[in-house]
Amino acid sequence: MYSVVIDKNQYQVSREGDSYTINGTTLEWDIIKIKDRIYHIIIGDRSHTLELISSNEEEKTLNVKLDHKITTLIVKDRYDQLLEKLGMNLSAGNKVKDIKAPMPGLIFEIKVKVGDLVKKGDPVLVLEAMKMENILKSPGDGEVKEIKVSKGASVEKNQVLIQF
Repeated sequence: MYSVVIDKNQYQVSREGDSYTINGTTLEWDIIKIKDRIYHIIIGDRSHTLELISSNEEEKTLNVKLDHKITTLIVKDRYDQLLEKLGMNLSAGNKVKDIKAPMPGLIFEIKVKVGDLVKKGDPVLVLEAMKMENILKSPGDGEVKEIKVSKGASVEKNQVLIQF
């Protein structure tokens, strides 16, 4: 059983052989792969073209073009649904807890301050190591709770620099 969210509408989907059941209604589908990432689908007397544009396994999303309309599907299997039901969904695990120094060096520049909201990939500080400036980026979304170092400070490998 899968949970599929399309444009804020949620569907329960299960598969048995060539039959798919969507919210309790069984549909007979004929799906043919035309070429890599492009499929031809016949449901009843209607024909559709589906193109897989991209997928993100971590976020459980698929970007598809169905009959020239681009949309995002969020697909969760029974294990994802169980984890969500138990309050242990993976999105909670994507939140940043802290940033540690990847190597010894000196803090060259701090690009955030306490209270700043950062997104995944935002630069947070510059660490000078081995005569090179290394930009450390946020590994996820979060709010800066505490900055444990100051500009010019010497840091060791794995030392906590910023807490979220």
